[in-house]
Amino acid sequence: MKKYNKYFVLLFAFLLAISCQNDDHSFGDLSAPANIKVTAEIVGKTTAAPNGDGSGMVKFTATGDNTISYKYAFSDGTTENAPSGVFTKRFTKTGLNTYTVTVIASGRGGVATNTTVDVTVLSNFSDDEAVNFLTDGTSKKWYWSASEPGHLGVGQNDGDATKNYFPNYYSAGAFEKAASPASSCLYNNVLTFSLEAGQLKYELDNGGSTFFNASFASVAGGSSPDDACLTYNTGSKKTVLLSPSESVVMGNPDHAKQSRGTTMNFSDNGFMGYYIGQSSYEILSLTANRMVVRAVMGGNPALAWYHIFTTTKPTQAPAADYKKLVWSDEFNTDGAPDATKWNYDLGKGDNGWGNNEKQNYTNSATNVIVQGGSLKITAKKEASGGADYSSSRLKTDGKFSFTYGKIEIKAKLPIGAGTWPAIWMLGQNYATKPWPACGEIDIMEHVGNNQNVILSTLHYPGHSGGSGVSGSKTIPNVSTEFHVYKTVWSPASVQTFVDDQLIHSVPNEGSLPFNSDFFLILNVAMGGNLGGNIDPAFTQSSMEIDYVRVYQ
Repeated sequence: MKKYNKYFVLLFAFLLAISCQNDDHSFGDLSAPANIKVTAEIVGKTTAAPNGDGSGMVKFTATGDNTISYKYAFSDGTTENAPSGVFTKRFTKTGLNTYTVTVIASGRGGVATNTTVDVTVLSNFSDDEAVNFLTDGTSKKWYWSASEPGHLGVGQNDGDATKNYFPNYYSAGAFEKAASPASSCLYNNVLTFSLEAGQLKYELDNGGSTFFNASFASVAGGSSPDDACLTYNTGSKKTVLLSPSESVVMGNPDHAKQSRGTTMNFSDNGFMGYYIGQSSYEILSLTANRMVVRAVMGGNPALAWYHIFTTTKPTQAPAADYKKLVWSDEFNTDGAPDATKWNYDLGKGDNGWGNNEKQNYTNSATNVIVQGGSLKITAKKEASGGADYSSSRLKTDGKFSFTYGKIEIKAKLPIGAGTWPAIWMLGQNYATKPWPACGEIDIMEHVGNNQNVILSTLHYPGHSGGSGVSGSKTIPNVSTEFHVYKTVWSPASVQTFVDDQLIHSVPNEGSLPFNSDFFLILNVAMGGNLGGNIDPAFTQSSMEIDYVRVYQ
C-alpha cells in the first residue's frame, strides 16, 4: 500500500507540472511591468505659484510597459484604483506639504511593479471649526437623530435651486425605521470622529448590520428588492479629508445659507450609516451637537440623500404607557403553579405544536415547580412519553386573556445547545381562527445554539413560520442573570424590549389580528426547527421566572 501511494504521488506531481505549464501558457507573457513613469501636474501652477493655486489639486498620469492597470497609494492614508493610470487628487492638509505617492502597476497574472514620486503642493482650504465640532479636539460619538422628522431623506440633485438642497421626495418620520427589523439596525449606528496627530479619523460601529439601499444589496450578498438590514463588516478606522464643496447646491444664489461649503471624503469606501455607494458627504450645517449632511447617490446622480445626526442618542418612548396592574403572578408560594392562573399543554410535539421539537410536555414537579420565589421550568434528558426529553408548557388559556397592555416578565434563561425557551402570547380565538390567523406575539425566544441573542417575532397571515416579522439583539448573561422582557401592545404598535432596550416595533392596524384577546404561554422546548441540534452531553437546564405582570 505504501509503495502504491509513492507512485501515485509521483504521478500527481507530474500531472500538476503539466497543468502548471498549461496555466502559464494561458496567461501569456508574465513579464513584470517596466519603465513605469509618473507625472504630476499641479493645478494652477505658474512661475509665481510653483506649488499650485491653493486648491491642493494634482493630476497624476502613470505609464509603463506590460501594464494592465494602476493603483495609487497616498501618504495621507488613502488609495485609489486608476485603470487608465490617470487620476486627479485633492490634497487637503492646510499649507505647503510634500507627499510621497506610490504607484502600483499591475501586469498579467498579478505581477506588479512599484514606483514613487514626491509632490509638493499648496492647499489653502481648511475648516478647523468643523474638525473641532466633529471631535471636540479629541473624539466624539454621533448618532442618527431618529426622533427628528427628516433624519433620513432623499431629494433631487439638479440645477433647480428651489429644491436641490432639501429632501423634497421623501423624509422619514420620527423613529420610522424602528418599526421593522428590516430597517431598525440603522439606529444602532455609532459614528465616531477623532483627531489623531492632526488628521481627522472616522469609525462606524454598525452593530454587525448595515441598512442597505436596495441598489447595493449585492455588496453584502443580499438580493432584496427593498432596502434592508444586511450583515456587513464596516472595516477599520477611515481617514477623513476635508475639501471645498462642489455640489449643485454651491451654485444656488442662497448657497451660503444652505451649505457649510465643506465636504468630508472618507477613505476605503467609508460611509455614514446608510449604504448608498458614496464616500463623500457635503456638510450642510454643523454645530457642537447636530450635523446635517448631503450625499449624491452612487450610480444615480439624479438623487441626493440627507442625513441628520446628533451627539445625544435619542430614545424612543413606548407607544402607550400602561400603569394599572391588572394581573400578576409573583411565584411566592412553593409547590405547583397556581391552578387558578395556569394550566398546561401536555404531550409530544405531534399533539399540535410540532416544529419537530424533541420534548414531551408534562406537569410533573421535576419539570415545573414554584420554589424559592421563582417559577422553574426544567427541560431534562430522560425518556418521557415516547420522547427523549421532558419539559413543561404553562398557559393562561381560558383563565386570563386581555387586549392591549404592558407585559413584563423577569426571567433567567436555560443554557445548552438545543434549548429553546419562549415567553409568548397567542390569540384567544385560536379555535375559530386557527394559527396564524389568530396571531402570535413572541415576547422572547432564545436558542442555546446562539447564546445571548434574544429574538422577538410576530406571526400572522402571510408571516407564519420562518417568515415572521422578527427583531433581535445581543444581551449579555441571559442565562446567568435575570432580565426584564417586556412588550408594550397598543392599537398603534407592538413593541418589545429587554431591560428597556427596544428589540423591534411593528405598526398595528385594524387588519391585523393584534386587536383582540391574547393569553400568555411559558415553555422550554428542545431542538426543533429553531432550537437546532441538541448537545449530546445535555442533561438538564431551567428557565427561572421571578414574576409575570400585566398592566393596562
